[in-house]
Amino acid sequence: MNLHQPEDALTECDREPIHHIAAIQNFGGLIAINAEGALVHASANVADMLGLAAQPVPGTPLADILASPALALIETALADLTKADVPERRFGVDLAGTGARFDCAVHRSGALSVIEFEPHARNDFADHVSMIVPVIAQLEAIGNPKELCDTAARLVRQMLGYDRVMIYRFHPDDSGEVVAEERAEEMEPYLGLRYPAADIPRQARELFRRNRFRVIAEMDAEAVPIVPALGPGDTPLDLSMSMLRAHSKMHLAYMQNMGVGASLAIAIVRHEKLWGMISCHHRTPRLPPFSLRTVAELLSQTFSLMLDRILVTQSEALRERARELNDRLLLRLAGGLALADSLPLIAELLGGAVPHDGLSLLVDGEYRASGAAPDEAAFRTIAPLLAGTLGSGVHVTTRLADEIHEAGAFADTATGALVLPLSHGGRDCLVLWRRPLDRTITWAGDPAKAKAPQGEMLQPRASFAAWTETVRGRSAEWDAEQCEIAARLRRTLIEVVLRMNEELGRERARIAEQQDLVIAELNHRVRNILGLIRALVTQSQAEALSVPGFAAILGGRIAALAAAHENLTAKNWGPASLRHLLETELAPYCSEDRARFRLIGDDVALGPEAYTVLALVVHELATNSAKYGSLSARAGTLEVRLARTAFGDLAIAWREAGGPPVSAPTREGFGSTIIRRSIPHDLGGEADIRFRISGLEADFLVPQRHLSAAAPAKRPAPASAPAPEPASDLPVLLPASVLVVEDSIIIALDIEENLKRLGVGEVRVESSVAGALAAIAESPPDFAMIDFNLGGESSEPIAAALRAAGVRFALATGYAEGDGAFERLGADTVLRKPYGQSDIARALGSG
Repeated sequence: MNLHQPEDALTECDREPIHHIAAIQNFGGLIAINAEGALVHASANVADMLGLAAQPVPGTPLADILASPALALIETALADLTKADVPERRFGVDLAGTGARFDCAVHRSGALSVIEFEPHARNDFADHVSMIVPVIAQLEAIGNPKELCDTAARLVRQMLGYDRVMIYRFHPDDSGEVVAEERAEEMEPYLGLRYPAADIPRQARELFRRNRFRVIAEMDAEAVPIVPALGPGDTPLDLSMSMLRAHSKMHLAYMQNMGVGASLAIAIVRHEKLWGMISCHHRTPRLPPFSLRTVAELLSQTFSLMLDRILVTQSEALRERARELNDRLLLRLAGGLALADSLPLIAELLGGAVPHDGLSLLVDGEYRASGAAPDEAAFRTIAPLLAGTLGSGVHVTTRLADEIHEAGAFADTATGALVLPLSHGGRDCLVLWRRPLDRTITWAGDPAKAKAPQGEMLQPRASFAAWTETVRGRSAEWDAEQCEIAARLRRTLIEVVLRMNEELGRERARIAEQQDLVIAELNHRVRNILGLIRALVTQSQAEALSVPGFAAILGGRIAALAAAHENLTAKNWGPASLRHLLETELAPYCSEDRARFRLIGDDVALGPEAYTVLALVVHELATNSAKYGSLSARAGTLEVRLARTAFGDLAIAWREAGGPPVSAPTREGFGSTIIRRSIPHDLGGEADIRFRISGLEADFLVPQRHLSAAAPAKRPAPASAPAPEPASDLPVLLPASVLVVEDSIIIALDIEENLKRLGVGEVRVESSVAGALAAIAESPPDFAMIDFNLGGESSEPIAAALRAAGVRFALATGYAEGDGAFERLGADTVLRKPYGQSDIARALGSG
């Protein structure tokens, strides 16, 4: 409910272009360069801060301003900018080679790259970094939003030392309320005060959603101009993502009226919407070091995650409460009670769950009412307008007369309404009513002074003392929990209508069957994904030379899988575009110069299994090309051709040119293994890799059967937690040879490595029923580990052959049901995915 400002009203602040201010604060410097590395803009203090002989002018190469080591670091940071609105940071950089170190943040601003810097807190940097873990630990154990807000306010004030720290939450009308506060004892409390929506203009809210951190070191300090103010095309530099952006005169006057000499604000964003802010005020100038501000920003991100976790948990509890309520209602109505006569029952079951003063129910032309509700004549006057005016879903209002004028006739009795349409067109409906309620709201100053007539300059209000306002003629607001319970009640009542039409039984059976299938497929996929991630971690660690390197390699591979999964779920786990996969993976390396990458041939839709495999293969090819191949050089190019063979298979040709000379690697790492073996092993296709002097050449063949939709889902099973993964030292009589039958190359490699670590001498890997049967016939193993579901094949023939040969074996599965079937197959034990070395050791020793 917006009490003071209609949605189409714009204050003078809303019209101010605060991101085109052409100035920065004086505690740092700014350089903006074009794609060629030439200076386009610079703050007027760059020479003084860096100790240069003269202020650099537009056109100056960045290499003439920065020392070579610093230039390399900055170029690497710019290359790492893969996401919009996410800056890269580097700490303790000797920019000019003078020994003076700076903390830097780089980001994109349109076609320009912006480098911002400020002095590095050399002596305190390690202390700042060490704060991260204990600070986050204090938030993780909290279980309710109020305690979380109070704790966050206390921790931020302890870290940053501001006189006042507030947690500020936005209401649906965009006004804000101080819900937590830590302050110096002598300062006036703001806890519980409301601030009108105009206090934070709309464009400022959008900037906070994108650039979530804002610091003002000294309100009275002179801003440093950006030279020139206008760049190519007479356009100002967009400072939306700047950490140094100067403040507007309007904001300066506002903060001075509050007695604030310095401020810091961190946005709290939930589901890409501005939930609130952490707002810090200091009576004198104050600037926490960049490294300490970064820790505070990390705390705010942790706060957002913890808040989301708490709210989701509360939402789950609410849904369970609503489900119990609806089940009780269904049981009572199942005996044949007419819906039109069910109003007393509905009122009884709602009880305190959704506080209300009256009910109206219109079903099949019959009207029933209880409590503070309009009489039948008055209700029938508004009934035809409810659906047309309010829509077909649940609708809430604190004053129905604002939307339906005719409702004013009974506004003294029933003002607020929660409307639940029960049929198409609004013919049937249930309405919960609330009486008008006089309410007192405490504002931080008179909210009427937060706006001005159009064309007039807004003068920020000078008083922020508590200012109370009495709101009349409106009901209490309906909160989100009450609306959720009401929405579930609506679905239940609609379900009753379906039952009365003899449709409910069939509909519920169909929904239950679909849910079983979805849950089963989800359970199977999640277990397989967990096994895949475990294998990626194990296999990737051998390639890394450092912890950051390991994180980068593993992160890239998981990101490729995540992107593939996102594309598949967007298509309801159906065929997805190979063109989109290639363009998405190569975008970080070719987005600036599209001529570097050519994709020739018609797009192809890949089934989920093939799409996931290709995502990893393309990721490894792109990563290798960016490190060692054509994408590592400015003149390098990449061409990918897609074609269908005469048999309908997909041929993919990868050609690199213009990069450094290529030679075959001296050893095959995990990435090379993925490229060479994934498609043949997982998909039954072909892969041919050639290391030419002119560039890498690779040809792949994906069989036609993978260019189609996924297989049907399977029945669900209760989950079982994976066993912990300590190094296994179990005394096991090891078999001399083990046959591994697994249709995922990554999981198969992980099993193979774990078996060898346990001391198994000979391991043979197969991916299909035919391959496994041939291996058993050729040389029966001493033990076998077989995946129960091999894509579209069952492992039952393999189990039968192993039983006939007298070979012990273990069955692995992502499903948690079917133990009886597994025992019938003769397995010694069942391994639930994901499983690791200790589980394998126990399987070898079972029987």
